[in-house]
Amino acid sequence: MPEVMMGFPRAYAEFTNPEDDTEVYRLDLTWLTSRWECIFGAGCPGIYADAPENGCCTLGAHFADADDEKRVKKAVKQLTPDLWEHYKEGKKRGWVELEDDDTVSPGEEPDRKTRVVDGACIFHNSKDFPGGYGCALHHLANKQGRHFHETKPDVCWQLPIRRQFREVERTDGTNYTEVSIGEYSRDGWGPGGHDLDWYCTANTEAHHGREPVYVNNKPELVALMGKKGYQLLKQYCEEFESRRGTLLRHPADPAD
Repeated sequence: MPEVMMGFPRAYAEFTNPEDDTEVYRLDLTWLTSRWECIFGAGCPGIYADAPENGCCTLGAHFADADDEKRVKKAVKQLTPDLWEHYKEGKKRGWVELEDDDTVSPGEEPDRKTRVVDGACIFHNSKDFPGGYGCALHHLANKQGRHFHETKPDVCWQLPIRRQFREVERTDGTNYTEVSIGEYSRDGWGPGGHDLDWYCTANTEAHHGREPVYVNNKPELVALMGKKGYQLLKQYCEEFESRRGTLLRHPADPAD
């Protein structure tokens, strides 16, 4: 498995959110300038060896919050049988379920997520489905001329970009919210991440994109941090790319 293990050096940049001075963005320049590109349907073996056609859709998608589920619900209402293989199943028995008890921490309520049907997310269309292989919500966005971040659950359209929030207290007693934008690596999946048979972000097989992540995934990044924030991110990434040296480049990228 040509995967680079976690722990390699990374470069970061920080700047105040131009639209909210209580937030500071922390950018993983090593990830954002890498040549990662999703290879679903183009060589992706899936996160589990026994379900190679499912990509990373095997477990279903956990909703970030009620607004996330509400937005997806609106999109689901627009799905038709020609776009969604499990249309009848979803309409008859629903498309939301609670996560398994064995994945819930003691004292916490189980998260709501998309149902798993036939070993994958209920919105996952098989290769033989005439309406298109892969996510039905993704196909819906394409058909309507929209970007898929408007139709898919947050975790799905963001992956493998990861946005995290952390409250920070400065030594002078003032506070700010750190918003990190970086790589959703194996550890982002929790302890179960080590059990995945294959994972893409640090795998050389998925690092052959013609454009860096910050360019290829611009719509997602704009949705995560706004247009002004993205413009600054772009400037920092371009400046980082212009520098000589490879020690802080993503090690899964092909050698120059």
